[in-house]
Amino acid sequence: MYWKRLFLILICFFGFNFTVHAQEQSSPILKLDAIADQALQLTKMARYDDAKQLLEYFSDEFTSVTLQEQVFTMDEIRIITVSHHQALQAVKSPSLEKQNKVDAVISFRLVMDALTSQYEPLWTGMREPIMNAFQHMKEAVETGDKENYHELLNYFLAKYNIIQPSLKLDIPVEKLQEIDAKIDYIELNRSNLQKNEQAFAELESDLQKLFDGVEEDETDPSIWWVIISTGGIIISTLSYVGWRKYKGQKEHKKPKKLND
Repeated sequence: MYWKRLFLILICFFGFNFTVHAQEQSSPILKLDAIADQALQLTKMARYDDAKQLLEYFSDEFTSVTLQEQVFTMDEIRIITVSHHQALQAVKSPSLEKQNKVDAVISFRLVMDALTSQYEPLWTGMREPIMNAFQHMKEAVETGDKENYHELLNYFLAKYNIIQPSLKLDIPVEKLQEIDAKIDYIELNRSNLQKNEQAFAELESDLQKLFDGVEEDETDPSIWWVIISTGGIIISTLSYVGWRKYKGQKEHKKPKKLND
């Protein structure tokens, strides 16, 4: 009987969490995020007409959501609008290479994920290509390989530009401005390798902190509340069951003593 009560309590608890999760899944922001993801998959498959139609459908849904509900700030609306426009123009361009089209839609997809992700955002998955490009670029500077350096710098800038819009949603403005300023400085002085050595050292540290900081903070503090709440319910229930069992055994022994 007591174990049945424990089972019912746990069912109610997890059932509540499931209901909350289902409500979150039906939110308009998650619907927009799903459309962005589908547009990316179509672009990767070179189904540009379908991707175009889906991005246009996103525009209609986004307009409807922003008019009916205040779910986005003005900065978020601006970032979404710009990244969406760039993605749409990319898939519509007949002359743009496939990789450039995919990169534009990835950037848009990462923006939507940054708005919906509660833990580690998708843009952190760009750490390896960005940091690898940076390391090769730094080696080219050290060896004085100008030709290879320019190619690597262009590749690095292309990869960083993919995540830059989503960084605006996840990183403090002042910190992002510092990173962007150093990247702009390196690009402006691309012909002077020696002048960039100090900027490279500072930028490398900033990029490492950028990715490391997100990984350290990926556990939502609310998760600990859930863990503590769950543990508290189970401990309290088990304590109650144990107390009732002890009380029942004690009462069961009393008649024997009286009979003696």
